[in-house]
Amino acid sequence: MIIVGLTGGIGSGKTTVAKQFSDLGVPVYIADEEAKALMRRSKIIKRKLIKLFGDKAYLGNELNKPFIANIIFNDKNYLAKMNAIVHPKVARHFEKWVLKQDSQYVIKEVAILFENNGHKACDYVITVISPIETRIKRLLKRDNTSKDKIEAIMKNQWSDEEKIKRSHFVIENIDLDETKKQVLKIHKKLLVKAKVS
Repeated sequence: MIIVGLTGGIGSGKTTVAKQFSDLGVPVYIADEEAKALMRRSKIIKRKLIKLFGDKAYLGNELNKPFIANIIFNDKNYLAKMNAIVHPKVARHFEKWVLKQDSQYVIKEVAILFENNGHKACDYVITVISPIETRIKRLLKRDNTSKDKIEAIMKNQWSDEEKIKRSHFVIENIDLDETKKQVLKIHKKLLVKAKVS
């Protein structure tokens, strides 16, 4: 089974593209959602995160996101340590999930695929791109956040140029109908590649 990584900068429209693949019958694994679920479910992760960030890391069973975001924002070492706790668990969870799928290929949607070397575990990578201004507009509307915070997140992600260089496919997500056409084209190519391999 072919593993296809799907990535793109914040606000590029990865979720929209992932849904379009899902509508075509392709199993889609949303790594960020699974990571959040594991941080709630796994006692081991919870224990390690409390050890790393202190007792305020959780509010009841929920991760105290504003508290942790503030720490990570001011010290990138904490982000690396948190990723070292969570990412191996997500990777194992994904491997088990793949075994249950009955499809010629699966999509693994990961926001920071290249930044964490996740692309090395994929047969192909699709990067979703959109103009920066469009992305900022989408995020201001969606996340009720500030432009400064959005730009700070963007600075922590690789640029589109860097991602494109290492990608097999690129989807420019501006017009929804146009995006659907690009998804269908890539879907057909991947089905051919799956038959060959």
